[in-house]
Amino acid sequence: MEFGQLRIFQAVAEEGSIARAAERLHRVPSNLSTRLRQLEEQLGVDLFLRERQRLQLSPAGKVLLDYAARLFALQEEARAAVQGGEPVGDFALGSMYSTAAIHLPPRLAEYHRRYPAVNLQLQTAPSGELVESLLGGRLDAVLVDGPLDFDGLEGLPMFEERMVLVTENGHPPVRGPEDVAGSAVIAFRPRCSYRLLLESWFASARVSMGRVMEIESYHSMLACVVAGGGVALMPVSMLQSLPGRESVAVHALAEPFARASTWLVWRKGMVGANLKAWIGLLQGRESALA
Repeated sequence: MEFGQLRIFQAVAEEGSIARAAERLHRVPSNLSTRLRQLEEQLGVDLFLRERQRLQLSPAGKVLLDYAARLFALQEEARAAVQGGEPVGDFALGSMYSTAAIHLPPRLAEYHRRYPAVNLQLQTAPSGELVESLLGGRLDAVLVDGPLDFDGLEGLPMFEERMVLVTENGHPPVRGPEDVAGSAVIAFRPRCSYRLLLESWFASARVSMGRVMEIESYHSMLACVVAGGGVALMPVSMLQSLPGRESVAVHALAEPFARASTWLVWRKGMVGANLKAWIGLLQGRESALA
Protein backbone atom coordinates (compact mmCIF):
# COMPACT_ATOMS: atom_id res chain seq x y z
CA MET A 1 0.00 0.00 0.00
CA GLU A 2 1.57 3.26 -1.19
CA PHE A 3 0.85 6.90 -0.42
CA GLY A 4 0.02 7.44 -4.09
CA GLN A 5 -2.69 4.79 -3.92
CA LEU A 6 -4.09 6.32 -0.75
CA ARG A 7 -4.20 9.78 -2.37
CA ILE A 8 -6.22 8.34 -5.24
CA PHE A 9 -8.49 6.46 -2.83
CA GLN A 10 -9.06 9.62 -0.76
CA ALA A 11 -9.88 11.72 -3.84
CA VAL A 12 -12.39 9.17 -5.15
CA ALA A 13 -13.98 8.83 -1.70
CA GLU A 14 -14.40 12.61 -1.37
CA GLU A 15 -15.59 13.18 -4.94
CA GLY A 16 -17.80 10.09 -5.17
CA SER A 17 -16.71 9.60 -8.75
CA ILE A 18 -13.58 8.38 -10.52
CA ALA A 19 -14.08 10.94 -13.29
CA ARG A 20 -14.25 13.90 -10.87
CA ALA A 21 -11.32 12.53 -8.86
CA ALA A 22 -9.30 12.23 -12.07
CA GLU A 23 -9.98 15.90 -12.87
CA ARG A 24 -8.91 16.90 -9.38
CA LEU A 25 -5.67 14.89 -9.58
CA HIS A 26 -5.01 15.72 -13.26
CA ARG A 27 -4.91 12.04 -14.14
CA VAL A 28 -6.81 9.87 -16.61
CA PRO A 29 -9.76 7.90 -15.14
CA SER A 30 -8.43 4.55 -16.34
CA ASN A 31 -5.25 5.04 -14.31
CA LEU A 32 -7.27 5.73 -11.15
CA SER A 33 -9.47 2.68 -11.74
CA THR A 34 -6.41 0.45 -12.11
CA ARG A 35 -4.71 1.80 -8.98
CA LEU A 36 -7.90 1.43 -6.94
CA ARG A 37 -8.41 -2.14 -8.10
CA GLN A 38 -4.80 -2.95 -7.17
CA LEU A 39 -5.31 -1.45 -3.71
CA GLU A 40 -8.47 -3.51 -3.14
CA GLU A 41 -6.65 -6.66 -4.28
CA GLN A 42 -3.74 -5.96 -1.91
CA LEU A 43 -6.11 -5.46 1.03
CA GLY A 44 -8.49 -8.23 0.07
CA VAL A 45 -11.60 -6.08 0.55
CA ASP A 46 -13.96 -3.92 -1.48
CA LEU A 47 -13.43 -0.27 -0.59
CA PHE A 48 -16.46 1.01 -2.49
CA LEU A 49 -20.04 0.04 -3.15
CA ARG A 50 -20.81 0.66 -6.81
CA GLU A 51 -24.25 2.30 -6.98
CA ARG A 52 -25.38 3.64 -10.36
CA GLN A 53 -23.20 6.61 -11.23
CA ARG A 54 -21.78 7.17 -7.74
CA LEU A 55 -19.30 5.27 -5.60
CA GLN A 56 -20.20 4.88 -1.93
CA LEU A 57 -17.62 3.91 0.68
CA SER A 58 -17.95 0.40 2.06
CA PRO A 59 -17.49 -0.15 5.83
CA ALA A 60 -13.87 -1.11 5.16
CA GLY A 61 -13.46 1.98 2.98
CA LYS A 62 -14.67 4.26 5.77
CA VAL A 63 -12.07 2.77 8.11
CA LEU A 64 -9.28 3.19 5.54
CA LEU A 65 -10.30 6.79 4.78
CA ASP A 66 -9.93 7.68 8.46
CA TYR A 67 -6.46 6.11 8.62
CA ALA A 68 -5.44 7.72 5.32
CA ALA A 69 -6.27 11.20 6.66
CA ARG A 70 -4.16 10.54 9.74
CA LEU A 71 -1.24 9.29 7.65
CA PHE A 72 -1.32 12.38 5.43
CA ALA A 73 -1.39 14.63 8.49
CA LEU A 74 1.64 12.83 9.91
CA GLN A 75 3.36 13.07 6.54
CA GLU A 76 2.96 16.85 6.55
CA GLU A 77 4.20 17.06 10.14
CA ALA A 78 7.27 15.03 9.23
CA ARG A 79 7.96 17.14 6.14
CA ALA A 80 7.78 20.36 8.15
CA ALA A 81 10.03 18.92 10.86
CA VAL A 82 12.82 17.92 8.49
CA GLN A 83 12.65 21.09 6.39
CA GLY A 84 13.83 23.34 9.19
CA GLY A 85 10.41 24.23 10.56
CA GLU A 86 9.41 26.38 7.58
CA PRO A 87 5.66 26.42 6.79
CA VAL A 88 5.07 24.31 3.69
CA GLY A 89 2.61 21.80 2.22
CA ASP A 90 -1.06 21.23 3.02
CA PHE A 91 -2.76 22.85 6.01
CA ALA A 92 -6.41 21.83 6.52
CA LEU A 93 -8.25 24.32 8.73
CA GLY A 94 -11.85 24.07 9.93
CA SER A 95 -14.01 26.92 11.17
CA MET A 96 -17.51 27.76 12.29
CA TYR A 97 -19.46 29.73 9.68
CA SER A 98 -19.56 33.00 11.63
CA THR A 99 -15.86 32.92 12.50
CA ALA A 100 -14.93 32.24 8.87
CA ALA A 101 -17.10 35.10 7.63
CA ILE A 102 -16.17 37.75 10.19
CA HIS A 103 -12.71 37.08 11.55
CA LEU A 104 -10.82 35.09 8.94
CA PRO A 105 -10.81 36.90 5.56
CA PRO A 106 -7.98 39.39 6.31
CA ARG A 107 -6.06 36.78 8.32
CA LEU A 108 -6.28 34.20 5.54
CA ALA A 109 -5.05 36.76 3.03
CA GLU A 110 -2.12 37.64 5.29
CA TYR A 111 -1.26 33.96 5.84
CA HIS A 112 -1.17 33.35 2.09
CA ARG A 113 1.02 36.42 1.65
CA ARG A 114 3.50 35.37 4.33
CA TYR A 115 3.60 31.65 3.55
CA PRO A 116 3.02 31.07 -0.19
CA ALA A 117 4.41 27.52 0.05
CA VAL A 118 1.46 26.47 2.23
CA ASN A 119 -1.72 25.15 0.61
CA LEU A 120 -4.27 26.29 3.21
CA GLN A 121 -7.67 24.68 2.76
CA LEU A 122 -10.65 26.02 4.75
CA GLN A 123 -13.70 23.93 5.63
CA THR A 124 -16.77 25.42 7.35
CA ALA A 125 -19.21 23.36 9.39
CA PRO A 126 -20.88 23.22 12.82
CA SER A 127 -18.51 22.78 15.77
CA GLY A 128 -19.40 19.14 16.43
CA GLU A 129 -18.66 18.09 12.86
CA LEU A 130 -15.38 20.01 12.85
CA VAL A 131 -14.19 18.35 16.05
CA GLU A 132 -15.05 14.93 14.61
CA SER A 133 -12.97 15.70 11.51
CA LEU A 134 -10.11 16.92 13.69
CA LEU A 135 -10.12 13.76 15.81
CA GLY A 136 -10.26 11.69 12.63
CA GLY A 137 -7.18 13.41 11.22
CA ARG A 138 -9.01 15.06 8.32
CA LEU A 139 -8.33 18.55 9.67
CA ASP A 140 -5.15 19.94 11.24
CA ALA A 141 -6.86 22.54 13.44
CA VAL A 142 -10.35 23.95 13.99
CA LEU A 143 -11.89 27.19 15.22
CA VAL A 144 -14.83 26.14 17.37
CA ASP A 145 -16.81 27.19 20.41
CA GLY A 146 -14.73 26.30 23.47
CA PRO A 147 -13.12 25.34 25.65
CA LEU A 148 -13.39 21.64 24.81
CA ASP A 149 -13.01 18.72 27.20
CA PHE A 150 -11.54 16.04 24.93
CA ASP A 151 -8.59 13.80 25.68
CA GLY A 152 -5.99 14.23 22.98
CA LEU A 153 -6.91 17.82 22.09
CA GLU A 154 -5.44 21.13 23.17
CA GLY A 155 -6.03 24.72 22.16
CA LEU A 156 -6.04 28.45 22.82
CA PRO A 157 -8.85 31.04 23.06
CA MET A 158 -8.83 33.39 20.08
CA PHE A 159 -12.08 35.38 19.82
CA GLU A 160 -14.82 36.48 22.24
CA GLU A 161 -18.35 36.76 20.91
CA ARG A 162 -21.33 38.57 22.44
CA MET A 163 -24.49 36.58 21.73
CA VAL A 164 -27.94 38.08 21.18
CA LEU A 165 -31.42 36.81 20.42
CA VAL A 166 -33.06 38.34 17.37
CA THR A 167 -36.81 38.52 16.80
CA GLU A 168 -39.07 40.27 14.35
CA ASN A 169 -39.45 44.03 14.80
CA GLY A 170 -42.10 44.99 17.29
CA HIS A 171 -41.63 41.93 19.47
CA PRO A 172 -41.95 42.76 23.17
CA PRO A 173 -38.72 42.80 25.21
CA VAL A 174 -37.25 39.33 25.83
CA ARG A 175 -36.09 39.01 29.43
CA GLY A 176 -35.97 35.22 29.45
CA PRO A 177 -37.00 32.07 27.55
CA GLU A 178 -40.59 32.33 28.78
CA ASP A 179 -41.01 35.47 26.63
CA VAL A 180 -40.50 33.44 23.43
CA ALA A 181 -42.09 30.18 24.59
CA GLY A 182 -43.67 28.40 21.64
CA SER A 183 -41.87 30.50 19.03
CA ALA A 184 -40.21 28.70 16.16
CA VAL A 185 -36.42 28.61 16.42
CA ILE A 186 -34.24 29.20 13.37
CA ALA A 187 -30.87 27.48 13.76
CA PHE A 188 -28.12 25.45 12.14
CA ARG A 189 -27.85 21.66 12.26
CA PRO A 190 -27.96 19.88 15.66
CA ARG A 191 -24.17 19.81 16.19
CA CYS A 192 -23.87 23.59 16.02
CA SER A 193 -22.53 24.89 19.35
CA TYR A 194 -24.68 28.05 19.20
CA ARG A 195 -27.79 25.91 18.74
CA LEU A 196 -26.74 23.92 21.81
CA LEU A 197 -26.29 27.21 23.68
CA LEU A 198 -29.82 28.26 22.73
CA GLU A 199 -31.19 24.88 23.82
CA SER A 200 -29.41 25.31 27.16
CA TRP A 201 -30.93 28.80 27.51
CA PHE A 202 -34.43 27.39 27.15
CA ALA A 203 -33.65 24.46 29.44
CA SER A 204 -32.30 26.78 32.15
CA ALA A 205 -35.82 28.18 32.61
CA ARG A 206 -37.51 24.82 31.99
CA VAL A 207 -39.21 26.24 28.92
CA SER A 208 -39.80 23.99 25.95
CA MET A 209 -38.18 25.22 22.77
CA GLY A 210 -40.46 25.62 19.77
CA ARG A 211 -40.09 23.71 16.53
CA VAL A 212 -36.71 24.14 14.87
CA MET A 213 -36.29 25.36 11.31
CA GLU A 214 -32.81 24.33 10.16
CA ILE A 215 -31.03 26.89 8.00
CA GLU A 216 -27.61 26.74 6.32
CA SER A 217 -26.60 30.42 6.38
CA TYR A 218 -26.88 33.45 8.62
CA HIS A 219 -28.29 35.50 5.72
CA SER A 220 -31.20 33.06 5.37
CA MET A 221 -31.58 32.90 9.13
CA LEU A 222 -31.99 36.67 9.41
CA ALA A 223 -34.38 36.78 6.44
CA CYS A 224 -36.62 34.24 8.18
CA VAL A 225 -36.61 36.31 11.37
CA VAL A 226 -37.45 39.49 9.42
CA ALA A 227 -40.39 37.68 7.84
CA GLY A 228 -41.69 36.66 11.27
CA GLY A 229 -40.69 33.03 10.93
CA GLY A 230 -39.18 32.69 14.40
CA VAL A 231 -36.30 33.68 16.66
CA ALA A 232 -32.57 33.07 16.28
CA LEU A 233 -29.37 33.30 18.27
CA MET A 234 -26.25 34.77 16.67
CA PRO A 235 -23.04 36.65 17.50
CA VAL A 236 -23.31 40.44 17.44
CA SER A 237 -20.30 40.57 15.11
CA MET A 238 -22.16 38.42 12.59
CA LEU A 239 -25.42 40.35 12.92
CA GLN A 240 -23.66 43.67 12.31
CA SER A 241 -22.36 42.39 8.96
CA LEU A 242 -25.75 41.30 7.61
CA PRO A 243 -28.03 43.36 5.37
CA GLY A 244 -31.44 43.69 6.96
CA ARG A 245 -30.13 43.91 10.52
CA GLU A 246 -32.14 47.13 11.01
CA SER A 247 -35.35 45.15 10.43
CA VAL A 248 -35.13 42.95 13.53
CA ALA A 249 -35.34 43.49 17.27
CA VAL A 250 -32.19 42.59 19.21
CA HIS A 251 -32.39 41.25 22.77
CA ALA A 252 -29.45 40.89 25.16
CA LEU A 253 -29.08 37.62 27.06
CA ALA A 254 -28.20 37.19 30.72
CA GLU A 255 -24.99 35.44 31.74
CA PRO A 256 -23.76 32.75 31.21
CA PHE A 257 -25.50 32.78 27.82
CA ALA A 258 -24.41 36.26 26.75
CA ARG A 259 -20.90 35.31 25.68
CA ALA A 260 -19.15 32.59 23.71
CA SER A 261 -15.45 31.97 23.26
CA THR A 262 -13.97 30.74 19.98
CA TRP A 263 -10.94 28.50 20.44
CA LEU A 264 -8.32 27.28 18.02
CA VAL A 265 -8.00 23.55 18.76
CA TRP A 266 -5.60 20.88 17.48
CA ARG A 267 -4.51 17.33 18.28
CA LYS A 268 -2.14 17.20 21.24
CA GLY A 269 1.50 17.22 20.20
CA MET A 270 0.69 18.02 16.55
CA VAL A 271 1.92 21.61 16.36
CA GLY A 272 3.86 21.71 13.11
CA ALA A 273 5.28 24.73 11.34
CA ASN A 274 2.03 25.50 9.48
CA LEU A 275 -0.08 25.52 12.62
CA LYS A 276 2.57 27.40 14.59
CA ALA A 277 2.58 30.13 11.95
CA TRP A 278 -1.24 30.31 12.01
CA ILE A 279 -1.30 30.65 15.80
CA GLY A 280 1.29 33.41 15.61
CA LEU A 281 -0.73 35.28 13.00
CA LEU A 282 -3.97 35.02 15.01
CA GLN A 283 -2.16 36.30 18.07
CA GLY A 284 -0.59 39.16 16.16
CA ARG A 285 3.00 37.94 16.16
CA GLU A 286 5.33 36.15 13.78
CA SER A 287 5.49 32.81 15.62
CA ALA A 288 3.98 30.99 18.58
CA LEU A 289 4.69 28.07 20.90
CA ALA A 290 8.40 28.35 20.10
